[in-house]
Amino acid sequence: MSLTEVQSVHSTRLESLHHTNLSSISVRAALAPPSDQDGGGLRKVHINKGDIEMAQLPGPPIGSSGSTRNTAEGITPLDTVSTHQKQKPSSAKSAAFIQFAVLCWTLFLAGWNDGTTGPLLPRIQENYHVGYAIVSLLFVFGCLGCIGGALANVHLTEKLGLGKTLVLGCLSQLVGYALMAPAPPFPVFVLGYVFNSFGLSLQDAGANGYVASLKDNAETKMGVIHAAYGIGALIAPLPATQFSNMPRWSFQYLISVGIAISNLIALIAVFRGRRQDECLADIGQTPTESASSDENKYRQIFRLREVHVLALFALIYVGVEVTIAGWSVTYILNVRGGGKNSGYVSSGFFGGLTFGRVALLPLNKKIGERNAVFIYTVLAIALEFIIWFVPSLTGGAVAVSFIGVFLGPIYPLLMNHSGRILPHWLLTGSIGWIGGVGAAGSAFVPFITGALASKEGIAALQPLMIAMMAAMFLLWALVPSLPRRVD
Repeated sequence: MSLTEVQSVHSTRLESLHHTNLSSISVRAALAPPSDQDGGGLRKVHINKGDIEMAQLPGPPIGSSGSTRNTAEGITPLDTVSTHQKQKPSSAKSAAFIQFAVLCWTLFLAGWNDGTTGPLLPRIQENYHVGYAIVSLLFVFGCLGCIGGALANVHLTEKLGLGKTLVLGCLSQLVGYALMAPAPPFPVFVLGYVFNSFGLSLQDAGANGYVASLKDNAETKMGVIHAAYGIGALIAPLPATQFSNMPRWSFQYLISVGIAISNLIALIAVFRGRRQDECLADIGQTPTESASSDENKYRQIFRLREVHVLALFALIYVGVEVTIAGWSVTYILNVRGGGKNSGYVSSGFFGGLTFGRVALLPLNKKIGERNAVFIYTVLAIALEFIIWFVPSLTGGAVAVSFIGVFLGPIYPLLMNHSGRILPHWLLTGSIGWIGGVGAAGSAFVPFITGALASKEGIAALQPLMIAMMAAMFLLWALVPSLPRRVD
């Protein structure tokens, strides 16, 4: 197409627009500038009352050897934008995939940590000559570490940024594992749980807050990242059960050290100590909502009723999850007469949990995520009654696995719903608090179970779990369906 023909096409279009009483129209076309340009590189053509300005796009002129695209046919500005958009998502998608993969590995370590405790618990009691109540101090001090991490998360994320906070959490976990690996005196072993839980809380909060902030398939990604947690918890009991029957049982934590080191390297390499907004910018996402108040973030977060209801729900849910995975091994051994391989029951639970978080994603969308939580909770309660009243070793083990299937999706659904009803500028801090309190549940509820078992026996596990799940059902009914305006 010649230059004269292109100008003719533009003139025809502009004459039709002139009839809409537009006084001046500026049209930019990717054409080489005509000879009669003004100083700004624009050619003015007067048609009736309209001023038409045709601008030359940056780049070599038509026919020059330095251009392979600016041919006589030309390209429009829309083509240029389209070309840019096709190039940008490629790098953005790669960055998004790498970031998400690293966070999945972080959650894998969290699952590995929680899956290790159950099979080793009877051996810890044997090694340190302690009963249910004393060994439950592991969970008490772990609870303190989680609460400390949840409280510190908002401040640390605000001051240091997401990347540095994640690294700090991983370093704290490394210290904890290093203290626990040589099977030190019991007080030092307990101290290791404090460092471990503090670091776990920071990383859990950061990972959940980041994924909940994503605009692209956040619901699916939340399910996948927590499936990674389930995979870690599924695999951990396999070596832990073997180590529990060995003299050097605590060397299980050396494997944990190795995973934590790899996690540390990945976090440093990918997030590079940057803030969350900078990391989101790498994947082509920019903040869409800013704070409407200069008030302290702690006050804004803790003033939200929804945050406290969600946090209490998370505490009970995570507590139930870890208690079933941990104390069920002891229950199978002492009540159902299981053997040395009873630790694999914990793997069965986490296997079901991982399966449920992925396989039930379509069903969650079909029945509604809020309704799904109610349905899955009721089904889990029904299975707990089967374990309680049906005296079967095999039946109990299978029921534990199916409880994992139905409990599995609940935590990702909780985080997804939090992302929908909480203010976006408070989302990371709020989810950090919810996740941190939830992590505290992994210590608090197992401690209550241990204290109760020391008086009533481990058979009290099932009625306690049923009561906790019933509390989950009631709390979820108090969670609002829609966000409310926050001034």
